Amino acid sequence: MTPTGAGPRDEGETASRYAPAELIALLDNEYGRIPLRRHGDPMAELVLTLLSQNTSDHNSGRAFQRLLSRFPGWDAVLGAPTGEVEEAIRPGGLAPTKAPRLQALIATVRERTAERGAGGGPYDLGFLDSLPLPEAKAWLRGLPGVGPKTAACVLLFALGRPALPVDTHVERVSRRLGLVPPRMPVERLHDELEAALEPGAVHAFHVDLIQHGRRTCHARRPACERCVLSGRCPRVGVAATEPARAP
Repeated sequence: MTPTGAGPRDEGETASRYAPAELIALLDNEYGRIPLRRHGDPMAELVLTLLSQNTSDHNSGRAFQRLLSRFPGWDAVLGAPTGEVEEAIRPGGLAPTKAPRLQALIATVRERTAERGAGGGPYDLGFLDSLPLPEAKAWLRGLPGVGPKTAACVLLFALGRPALPVDTHVERVSRRLGLVPPRMPVERLHDELEAALEPGAVHAFHVDLIQHGRRTCHARRPACERCVLSGRCPRVGVAATEPARAP
């Protein structure tokens, strides 16, 4: 283990990596596990995840609740003047950008679910639960503004499927721990990390790394001196701030 306050280990220095199961066990013990509560509403998760981009969970939650209280359904959001939608979601930030993006997303979902003849009518995305996981991801990523993180959030949190969302915390911690190459493109991280996990470990890995990133492995001045993973972390003592990506 590098002494507290020491700089990052040399790039050529060999470090034993944590196996995913060991990593999860250590972080579970340190922070406790946030349980997965599958809520079964993929459309709501899709909208909430769009609103969560570049803002806090608290603010996106407020924006989502205001949207639901202002409009009686997704058709009402779609048919409203964009300015009214913008006003409803203003607490989530970037409302002038997110309002037209949200309406475009809703319009595309309505069109594509109608084409499928979804049993529950427009906006019924329940069929994603029965598609092979790669097909479900591809369907979601064909929607405007939906990338790998949003698609994974919908599948994991709404349907309990083992798709791994990689947010800024998961990305930062994974890179620092050497779980992925330091310069691997963000688009590949979802597939690479997910493939290394057992399906039943995907949610635990996601929430544990988020907690670790928020509470210990900060972007600026990570608290390496009290980190439960410092024994085999190749970035112990890192002081620089890695570039952050957009959520």
